[in-house]
Amino acid sequence: MPQHFEHTSGGLLLREVENRLGIIREFSDCFLDYRDASRTEHSLYELLCQRIFALALGYEDLNDHDVLRSDPLLAVMAGKADPAGGDRIREGDRGKALAGKSTLNRLELGPGDESSLSRYKKIVFQAECVLNFFVDVFLQAHDQPPGEIVLDLDATDDPLHGEQEGRFFHGYYDCYCYLPLYIFCGEHLLCARLRPSNIDGADGCLEDVAGIVDRIRSVWPEVRIVVRGDSGFCRNDLMTWCESRGVKYVLGLAKNARLERILAARLKYAGFIHRMFGVSTRYFQDFDYRTLKSWDCERRVVGKAEYLDKGANPRFVVTNLSREEWEARALYEELYCARGEMENRIKEQQLCLFADRTSTHTMRGNQMRLIFSSVAYLLVSGFRRLGLSGTVLAKAQCDTIRLKLFKIGAQVRVTVRKIWVKLASGYPYADVFAQAWGRLKKIPEKEVSPSPC
Repeated sequence: MPQHFEHTSGGLLLREVENRLGIIREFSDCFLDYRDASRTEHSLYELLCQRIFALALGYEDLNDHDVLRSDPLLAVMAGKADPAGGDRIREGDRGKALAGKSTLNRLELGPGDESSLSRYKKIVFQAECVLNFFVDVFLQAHDQPPGEIVLDLDATDDPLHGEQEGRFFHGYYDCYCYLPLYIFCGEHLLCARLRPSNIDGADGCLEDVAGIVDRIRSVWPEVRIVVRGDSGFCRNDLMTWCESRGVKYVLGLAKNARLERILAARLKYAGFIHRMFGVSTRYFQDFDYRTLKSWDCERRVVGKAEYLDKGANPRFVVTNLSREEWEARALYEELYCARGEMENRIKEQQLCLFADRTSTHTMRGNQMRLIFSSVAYLLVSGFRRLGLSGTVLAKAQCDTIRLKLFKIGAQVRVTVRKIWVKLASGYPYADVFAQAWGRLKKIPEKEVSPSPC
């Protein structure tokens, strides 16, 4: 093949991440493939690699693959034996090693009842396996069990601009949207579940938390687990379950007249100090509290009496962590407020990896797109953890990593024996690229055998 230029040559770094972690390989175990192997040119693994690598490289639409299917570097990343596409069966497909948009469309828009008798859509997605997949990737990222982990829960809006299934108007967000549930542990994504927006923000979170905790404890029986979330997750059933299973929690608590009366004296004093010195002031009060009807027991509550230039700003959290472990100020400022970092991870997925690209008609199809985006996030996050540690991009967001390390031009030449990729000598991040490549190459490649979910 003659020489030509490609602008995603840094994607080869992602291929090395996949070779070491086997994330997409494990994800493929969440599918059943009923296609006739003798008539199949693209394996399930190759289709998943093509779709997920493209998302990580910035190509969110299936239409993009009408051009990408001719990209030899993406073909190399997907594991194609002939990245030039010379071995395709149909004459019209020669020179196009990868699948087109229609084939990928059948992969992610199946009705859910596919079987070997289906005419077109014969790849079945097993949704019940996904939660275990995310948790297993998280467990494998640790050489030793940590002493404590914090599970962050959050719900966010996914605005809709069509007549999608499950579309409802949400008063808080003032738009038609979905309300996906996310669960993170640090940078590790453990759950991304699409939900309609006409539900309580905590709907279904107990089942997901229970599944995650059980899976983690089956491998790390001694690990201490803390569940953290805002007031949208302060529900009696979740707190009761945590208390019965030895799981700690710290959750926001919506303010009410009773809580404000308890905090009134400290809030009044904070206001006095603010008026005297003109600075924002906060004090904390630790007390036991029980709602009139919704809670079945008394629980520890920490109140923040804060006075700002805009006025009083009382806030409350409820927890089953003891006062000996966490005093009131540290509990709120150091433990609870740290949940804000999770919002950055959600923004990475939605803004950088197109988790909000939910434009298909069905909830199932949009859930598939959210999961593909989530797997792409796992790859980029894994690259950041393994390849960029200690570099100037160690804390960079996914779009910054894509711009500076993935979306770079290179001269590509395909020969009979090799594919030659030549980067520009003036590339400004060549040293970071070389460091990341060297670190990834030192990690042994991983062989992943299929396992039941």
